[in-house]
Amino acid sequence: MATANRGVAPVPAASRHPLRNRNFRLLWMGNTVSWLGDGFYLVALPWLILQRTGSGAVLGTIMMMAAVPRASLMLAGGVVTDRLSPRKIMIATASSRTVLVAAIAVLIWLHSLQIWHLYVLACAFGIADAFAAPAAQAFLPSLVEPKQLAAANSMAQSTAQIATLVALGPAGLVVKGLGVAWAFLIDAISFLFIIAALWRLPDPPKNESTSARRNMWHSIVEGLQYVKRDVLLSSLLLVAAALNLCIGGPVSIGIPFLAKQKFGSPAAFGLLMSVLAAGSLTGMLAAGLSKPAKRGLLLLSASAVIGICTASLGLLNRLWSLAAVLFLMSATAGFVNVQLLSWFQQRVDRPMLGRVMSVLMFAAIGLAPVSLAVAGLAIKWSLQGMFAGAGLLVLTVATVALMQRTVREID
Repeated sequence: MATANRGVAPVPAASRHPLRNRNFRLLWMGNTVSWLGDGFYLVALPWLILQRTGSGAVLGTIMMMAAVPRASLMLAGGVVTDRLSPRKIMIATASSRTVLVAAIAVLIWLHSLQIWHLYVLACAFGIADAFAAPAAQAFLPSLVEPKQLAAANSMAQSTAQIATLVALGPAGLVVKGLGVAWAFLIDAISFLFIIAALWRLPDPPKNESTSARRNMWHSIVEGLQYVKRDVLLSSLLLVAAALNLCIGGPVSIGIPFLAKQKFGSPAAFGLLMSVLAAGSLTGMLAAGLSKPAKRGLLLLSASAVIGICTASLGLLNRLWSLAAVLFLMSATAGFVNVQLLSWFQQRVDRPMLGRVMSVLMFAAIGLAPVSLAVAGLAIKWSLQGMFAGAGLLVLTVATVALMQRTVREID
């Protein structure tokens, strides 16, 4: 199994950090502005929906209109990435989002906006995500050296989180002072920066693969079989799926429920959410600085820690102890996400990179609706039982993987 990507553009030896690489720096700067714009979208869309309908059900339905195509088309997005240029896919998806968001702003100004327009917007964004996510993860290894991937992913993920958080306050002020249409317009303009950056970057070397002659379904199966044949890939993919299935829903639903039930205060809920964000950011930054010799052992041990932390959440009755455990859990999860993503990018042969990354993205994003649904049902049974069951499942998967020597010895 090849562990280095073929055709990676050479980077000078002196470039110890990815930001010293011109191509990565261009991509990072364009993405940063785009992520700032995403903060305006995250404020503007829910506010507009509630302003027009006053219905939480409509808000949830529109959100699902994005989640369903995102999950169902993710694997197809990986196939298209391998057949075409990931850079061109990213340009196409960013361009389509620019047009759609700008159109919503114009419709608001013309007083012509109808709710079905927002359903179309959400569905189109979900489709764009399904193709853009694997393309972005397949494109990055062509810009930096394999050893720089952890630092590059750390920079990207931590900057995305910081930019979104920084933009939320100004976005609220813009919506309040200028109107929701301006927030959508700012988001549309922000996409132009990533498009401009991508336009100046080179295409990765074209894949020499027979998959282009196969139909879509066969290409998807080929990607799944590639993962299945590689014991290390399939083992860590199972760990990633368990983490996302067992953490996303329970945290999203369980933490606000726990804050209300045990502390009865929105301030407590705000504090816990801030702790989660701070922990995740800390873990992402730490992942970019560390160079673990035994990455497999470290990732699996960290996953076991996440499982133990999750299982204990329903048993903690003091705010400070709950905040401490959440910080440890989210910091460990942020570290694992960056290191795991970087290892996948280093491990996979370039002709298969888009499809394998789409499988990983499906495990991270596609399982979110399932995780939320299962957590919603489980919490009706028992809050403590939901957290305990989720944590135990993560711990079990990590323990089984730890029992395999080849997985433990992954570098």
